[in-house]
Amino acid sequence: MPLDHVTTDVLIVGGGPAGSAAAIELCKAGRSVTIIDKAVFPRDKCCGDGLTTLALRELETLGLDPADVDDWFDVDGALIRSPTGREVLVPLPDDGRYAAVAPRLQLDNHLLELARAAGADVRDGQGFTSIDTGSDDAVTVEAGDVTITCRYVIAADGMWSPVRKAVDANEPGYLGEWHGFRQYASNVEGTAASQLHVWFEPDLLPGYAWSFPLPGNRANVGFGVLRDGSRSGKEIKAIWPELLTRPHIAEALGPRAELEDRHTAWPIPARVDNVQLTAGRVLFVGDAAAVTDVMTGEGIGQALLTGRLAAEAIIAAGAIQPTMATETYEREVNHHLVADHKMSLALGNVLAKDWGARGAIRVVEASGNWGKRNFARWMFEDEPRAIALTPSRWHRKMLKRRGAYAD
Repeated sequence: MPLDHVTTDVLIVGGGPAGSAAAIELCKAGRSVTIIDKAVFPRDKCCGDGLTTLALRELETLGLDPADVDDWFDVDGALIRSPTGREVLVPLPDDGRYAAVAPRLQLDNHLLELARAAGADVRDGQGFTSIDTGSDDAVTVEAGDVTITCRYVIAADGMWSPVRKAVDANEPGYLGEWHGFRQYASNVEGTAASQLHVWFEPDLLPGYAWSFPLPGNRANVGFGVLRDGSRSGKEIKAIWPELLTRPHIAEALGPRAELEDRHTAWPIPARVDNVQLTAGRVLFVGDAAAVTDVMTGEGIGQALLTGRLAAEAIIAAGAIQPTMATETYEREVNHHLVADHKMSLALGNVLAKDWGARGAIRVVEASGNWGKRNFARWMFEDEPRAIALTPSRWHRKMLKRRGAYAD
């Protein structure tokens, strides 16, 4: 039975990037915020740990200092390998940060501490159990040994959102669009110690393998594949040990590379154009809103963005206009993400084919330094993917902005 009762303006369920971003923005605007999470932080999160320019710009807005994340690693480009073995290096500009790698164990914990410093009441180790949306002007949530009464709930509770299920907004049997595997490696002495690698392996299409560098000769190594029905979970799992023995991957890691602990796997939701984003006074963000990039499986930038958008919608609407808050949030998510999702779907269908991946890399290789650099900026989401097709998002410095943290 709950031992504590809390009244707050906004309850955020989930202390990951989306939840922390929402909390920081709400606290800046003077709203009272409570965050609950079933995990006790710091906690790990299975992820590639890659940060795109989109993610970096959002982190800069939140006030995160990369120097405070111990194993932060700035990336200056990517080495991409086609299914035939053709390799092309795509560099990033040097006027700011356009890509980085940061372990989620550290990044998420630091973001949550920023939310706490901003004024959020953080209660980790308190898992969501139930929600009562019967009142017109408030929501009541039970979590662990606390009862929370609030005006709004922001559900940042992941792929299998318990809040989504509790308000009957989930899709039974849903397994996500992507499936990812990840493991850390130490004693990395090959190019993977300092270079970001993307390998389009023929048997992974649609999908790819990666190695993202970390300080101290470590790397985050993994692969992601689309769930297209052609492979069972057992078949996907069997790929992992063999993948690391492939000569070009083994060479990149170096002869003394050692895998740490065990590999982890996770499903990745990517269907923002076909998911319920709100339910009364509940707004879904991050993986709970299935906003991951369907072409790459990257989702940290989108999580941070949707957390901010949810906070801004609540701030604009106020406590007694929930319909305005949900309509604003849905409109803004559509504006920022749906066109890019549809373009990524179309491009992903091309890259899923052997000839498509080979052709794309051949075109990039032939494009010269200007083309390679701008392809890298496009790949790392310096601008929205479909910005050329959505004039409402054009701005004066389009494709000419400096990177995040440029100052």
